[in-house]
Amino acid sequence: MLYLPGPPALSSFRLQKLLDEIRTQLSRVLSLTARFVHFVHLSDSNRSLTEVEQARLAAILDYGEGGGDDSGYASLSPMRVEYVHPTVPADEGAKGQLILVAPRPGTVSPWSSKASDIARHCGFTAIARIERGIAFHVDTDDGAPVTGEALEAIEALLHDPMTQAVFHDFHGIDALFAHADPAPLRRITLSGQDGKDSDRRLAALEAANHDLGLALSHDEIGYLADGFARLGRDPSDVELMMFAQVNSEHCRHKIFNAGWVIDGVSQEHSLFGMIRHTYANARDNSHILGAYADNSAVMQGDPNTDRTETAAGARLFYPDPASRCYGYMPGDAHILMKVETHNHPTAISPYPGAATGSGGEIRDEAATGRGARAKAGLTGFSVSNLRIPGFEQPWEKDWGKPARIASALGIMREAPIGAAGFNNEFGRPALLGYFRTFEASITNSVTDGGQEIRGYHKPIMIAGGMGNIRAEQITKRELPADAPIIVLGGPAMLIGLGGGAASSVTSGATKAALDFASVQRDNPEMQRRCQEVIDRCWQMGESNPILSVHDVGAGGLSNALPELVHGGGRGGHFELRAIPNDDPGMSPLALWCNESQERYVLAVVPQQLDLFLDLCQKERCPCAVVGKTTEALHLRLADDFASQHHDGKVTHHAALPIDISLDFLLGNPPRMVRDVTRISSASQRDAGAGAPPRERPKKRPDEEFTLH
Repeated sequence: MLYLPGPPALSSFRLQKLLDEIRTQLSRVLSLTARFVHFVHLSDSNRSLTEVEQARLAAILDYGEGGGDDSGYASLSPMRVEYVHPTVPADEGAKGQLILVAPRPGTVSPWSSKASDIARHCGFTAIARIERGIAFHVDTDDGAPVTGEALEAIEALLHDPMTQAVFHDFHGIDALFAHADPAPLRRITLSGQDGKDSDRRLAALEAANHDLGLALSHDEIGYLADGFARLGRDPSDVELMMFAQVNSEHCRHKIFNAGWVIDGVSQEHSLFGMIRHTYANARDNSHILGAYADNSAVMQGDPNTDRTETAAGARLFYPDPASRCYGYMPGDAHILMKVETHNHPTAISPYPGAATGSGGEIRDEAATGRGARAKAGLTGFSVSNLRIPGFEQPWEKDWGKPARIASALGIMREAPIGAAGFNNEFGRPALLGYFRTFEASITNSVTDGGQEIRGYHKPIMIAGGMGNIRAEQITKRELPADAPIIVLGGPAMLIGLGGGAASSVTSGATKAALDFASVQRDNPEMQRRCQEVIDRCWQMGESNPILSVHDVGAGGLSNALPELVHGGGRGGHFELRAIPNDDPGMSPLALWCNESQERYVLAVVPQQLDLFLDLCQKERCPCAVVGKTTEALHLRLADDFASQHHDGKVTHHAALPIDISLDFLLGNPPRMVRDVTRISSASQRDAGAGAPPRERPKKRPDEEFTLH
């Protein structure tokens, strides 16, 4: 491994602020320094970079001092190391105890993706990956090392455990680049598939529901048990996770689409139905060109009726598809709009959670119809009381919170920067926003005067925006059989796993390992490349090679690909190992269901496949043909390299991780029903007014996993 010291990682201001926080934990800390460290992993362990190559690489990684204070550091030159002994600091000019913060093993940082790509384009074919960490040195007034709880407290201030890991020497750094054999496919054994042992089938699925963090309701578990009993086989973990993602709160809006029974009377509309009812009964909704049917809504823009360059009305400025010269192009420029939330990831890790929230909203706009473009955005945050140290307010009480969830103050210090940073780097300004805090102690009439604390420990992170779309691109096309299905964008990584299902779970109710798995990472530069490809396509007008496009968000490909083919009236056959993958050790479940960001899935005109692939190459945007549409409304995922572990040996064989009908997956899952009773207030009971309170129905099993 090649080790290259970098510039100071923090400005003097940030370093002093961090030192002040550390000194509140341990007053004998005298100084703190922080320098970037680059780890260069070569594709061939027997290969070394020449002196000329090392000098060129050092020049690429010389990105200035970043406003930092370089005092306390000696002049460093690149050096090759196999490892650094624990007692030898990585930086001879720094004083104190080494605390090395690096990306969590098994993940690839956004910085690494960009730096590795730049190195490859600069001719460094021997470099497999470049990663970056921060070497902190903590010096104490007595020179003694920090240990025990004091060290843990300092480490908690220096890293985000959801995205980073701490090393005390360089021995473990190789773990950043370790690749394992693919983890095996699992089958969940359901006893009694002949229908005589339904209890054990349900128990097996209940256990899988808990272990995998699926957040399935009791009715959904029963639906799966009956369905696989009819199929006469055991489900794979991939099928169960896919079902949970596709039918999660985030993807299906189960609560908004739930049926309601109030005081024993079934209600005519769901919550979503009420919203649609307003639109359906408007006196004139002809200006609404698309609503509740795609990734964004579309309304009519200022019409350019005679479609000429000199006509009045809105026109779009982009390069002519033939000449590539920029100009105002004739045709309508309709307006699209989108607002969504990204709450759970922001609660777990605020900066990347909010960044990918904005990124996902931008992708939704781009994936409207057959392609569109986002133009301006907004972000918003609702959190609990901030409790700013030294500025606590009389009404702010410390009610506690789940340890894995960031504090309200931590969210507001990091999340807005993450969202704004993604918008800026992608190239779309975030022009609007809001921020509010709320927390209250409420007398609960159900518990005869007991106190209930309500607030936003699980924050609301809103991302929204507006853009433009051409009239001929608003409607996705029906898909022919054998249409190529493409994944556009970055590779799969073990990040964001289970985020869709996490939206259906009460904040803090999941296991720590599942929260770690649902953390996401942002790469706006990769999303920019995808946008350039999509722009090139919709700018062709009727000759657009894209038939249909969806963004990859909650649930990853397990949600996006079924949604794509089902929306086009087809089934699909996919090849698991055709998916671009930066982590070969992932199981079939992780490869199919991870939520790696900055990806789209598309169906293209078969005769224009080569044209589309050529556009991707010109924009240096990764893409892969992962399957095709089928006449049968069936979903099949083939794995030609499935691993099997037995007696310490790993063998590989062909398998079908998914082999189910789209109707089973999407058509008939049980609908959530909310059965509630109005309860009169305490004041009404004291006065004898109003209907007597009815017995509150017992909690339904599906209410154990609802948003609060």
